[in-house]
Amino acid sequence: MIIVDRALGARVAEGRPIRVALVGAGALGRGLTHQFVHAAQGMELVAIVNRTPESAVRAWQLAGIEDPKPVGSPAELERAIGAGRPAVSDDPAVLTAGPIDAIVEATGTVEFGAGVALAAIDAGKHVFINAELDGTIGPELQARAASAGVIVSALDGDQPATQLNLYRFASGLGFEPLLCGNIKGLEDHYRTPETQRGFASRWGLTAMMATSFADGTKISFEQTVVANATGMGVARRGMLGHAHDGLIDEMTGRFDPDELRAMGGIVDYALGAKPSPGVFVFAAHPDARQRGYLEFWKMGPGPLYSFYAPYHLAHMEAPLSIARAVLFGDATTTAHAPVVEVIALAKRDLCAGEILDGVGGYTVYGACENRASARADDLLPMGLAEGGTLVRDVPRDTAITFADVSLPADRQADILWREQNARFGAAAAAPKRT
Repeated sequence: MIIVDRALGARVAEGRPIRVALVGAGALGRGLTHQFVHAAQGMELVAIVNRTPESAVRAWQLAGIEDPKPVGSPAELERAIGAGRPAVSDDPAVLTAGPIDAIVEATGTVEFGAGVALAAIDAGKHVFINAELDGTIGPELQARAASAGVIVSALDGDQPATQLNLYRFASGLGFEPLLCGNIKGLEDHYRTPETQRGFASRWGLTAMMATSFADGTKISFEQTVVANATGMGVARRGMLGHAHDGLIDEMTGRFDPDELRAMGGIVDYALGAKPSPGVFVFAAHPDARQRGYLEFWKMGPGPLYSFYAPYHLAHMEAPLSIARAVLFGDATTTAHAPVVEVIALAKRDLCAGEILDGVGGYTVYGACENRASARADDLLPMGLAEGGTLVRDVPRDTAITFADVSLPADRQADILWREQNARFGAAAAAPKRT
């Protein structure tokens, strides 16, 4: 926030706000709309695109904007912006021209989100993508964005960004981050939209989104984003996920820094720890004298030190990432290469002929796996699973392979995933496990 707030203040003084467009009017989209309208100084949300325009209109209305302008072309959008009129559309193509600095893709989809991201990159606009898309083909999208001189990133306030902010902070102080983690209150791989319907209704979520939180899929995508940004792997398929009912600081003693270092560092999560929800980084320090100061400052005796954020404020913090990109060329998250993948496992005994329903559904859940192992076993990425038809039976908790499924033809996400493999090598060296 420091520096960014003053730079945004200068934009206010100049009458030159950062212009943002939003794709997706679900829970995150509605929250973002409210934040932009009421609290994001120096920034202006100019358009919301949604498959059902009435949902986009509703997002504006909930934020106090009663009469947004329907637009059907880039020219119409540009005129609406010029007139200071918030816009709605059902076509993301309207965003590819005109005075828009950044696009937020907030649908939680992979195939549709990939198309939005590609169009934004081709149009020379920064684009902020959902974790499911990022954890599937983020490295390929970011490589393309770098060539185009724009940024693809996650948003501040979401767990990956908050972890990577801590990672950068600790590294900047001279620490050696060895574990990046998420704090989770519940995990049950067999939850379904039926079991999560009540929770979803209470909080304005779709039942499938709520299910992805509970069954471990969402956290797997989040930690994959962190892994691909840091080069860290996972200690085992699905991560360790140690249970702990005390403060996260108390868990530093459960990890050996030499073992973590031998694995190249790991991404993981803690189940039930406090503060929840929060994120953490465990880091070592190479300097004995500094370790003495750290103990004096109540950071403990080491050898691992705990840095944590007790909250992540999702849509409230999200505009900071947009400002960082537009004003300073700084990506909140950057996937240097794919190190970890989210693979699809059977949520129940599945039969040949069944169609997989993807993230947050009834048929599969996602788990982290080191990419070299996933590629060696030809495992199906969770982000590509939706719509696949099983050609053989798959028992519960079994990882699904490409040989087990027939996927729809000519999907953009599948093409980009194959291009990602070609760019980075399909079987890069796996992190060491001890």
